[in-house]
Amino acid sequence: MGYPAAMTPIWIRYAEQFPVTKHLLYLNHAAVAPLAKPAAEAMARLAEEACQWGAYHYSEWLAAYEGLRRAAARLIGSGPEEIAIVKNTSEGIATVANGLDWRPGDVAVVFREEFPANYFPWVRLERRGVRLRWLSIYDPLEAIDEACRGARLLAASHVNYLSGYRIDLEAFGEICRRRGCLFFVDAIQGLGAFPIHVARAGIDALAADGHKWLLGPEGCGILYVRREILEQIEPVEFGWTNVAGYADYASRDMTLRADAGRYECGTLNTIGCFGLRAAIEFLLEVSIDAIAAAVAALAGRLREGAREKGYEVLGPADEAARSGIVSIRKPGFDSRAVVHSLRERGIIASPRQGWIRLSPHFYIAPEAIEATLEALP
Repeated sequence: MGYPAAMTPIWIRYAEQFPVTKHLLYLNHAAVAPLAKPAAEAMARLAEEACQWGAYHYSEWLAAYEGLRRAAARLIGSGPEEIAIVKNTSEGIATVANGLDWRPGDVAVVFREEFPANYFPWVRLERRGVRLRWLSIYDPLEAIDEACRGARLLAASHVNYLSGYRIDLEAFGEICRRRGCLFFVDAIQGLGAFPIHVARAGIDALAADGHKWLLGPEGCGILYVRREILEQIEPVEFGWTNVAGYADYASRDMTLRADAGRYECGTLNTIGCFGLRAAIEFLLEVSIDAIAAAVAALAGRLREGAREKGYEVLGPADEAARSGIVSIRKPGFDSRAVVHSLRERGIIASPRQGWIRLSPHFYIAPEAIEATLEALP
């Protein structure tokens, strides 16, 4: 069937940017996503150039770092000076958790269902006398509001890694602003699939890696820190590029950089920066709003079809709290065995804590979702 250009479905319009579809039906973006073609090409170009020319074009490497900061800033509605380039989400979280000047008796509000990366760093603060107030992400906003009374920080994931529950960032942010509590967001399971605007949501700090919904490489991510709180978070790792005069190798002045670059302690993952910049710029070209609509529709069909086949579906009933993650299970069927069976058919999913986790991105065709549902036992 042909479509007028303006009406061509998004998965057809961008099909050529995802060669993975020629080999696999990939429903595992909540784990490690395939590289979008622009990201792969940018990394290949840098690799070939470094092979042929070494660091002769080093100025282009510096431009790639700044290009990544600008692209990430556009993606989340911040300024590029509020973006640090980090190795991964965990490094971003650790920078915030360990960089704040905690005092005995300070309170942090945290959630039981978090992925370990956004769990362990806060638990470790207890040895410094920090008190943790534990909640469930499914608790009502009134309970979260009360927990933030007198708290110094709230740390939450935008999207839960297992259930796909997507918190109301603006509601959380409003509570934190009113309570004078810093708001930290682990954005790795939402950024690239759903809009995030840090200023509107009142987010003070945010971290995300490139290898999931951003369709970029592993080992390269971003840390956003609101400019007004830069002085509150000390660098955890200290090297030659944390300081303002890092380009002067003879300088021994340890004055920190004025921007979020103060959290970068040395040489960056240059090839990763080329790839992540290209991936984010590609997503911005597609439009995050259009991506979100496509992801929601695909995930919705997976939920509906799985229920029709007798599967239990984990996650929220409220559509506004859903994401691209769909976790399902069926009595009498082992999740790992089902995932293995799907893999043998070229359908990629993940087993997670007894559940089969499926996570489609916008370029997946609806026909692929139907094929997956048909393949489920």
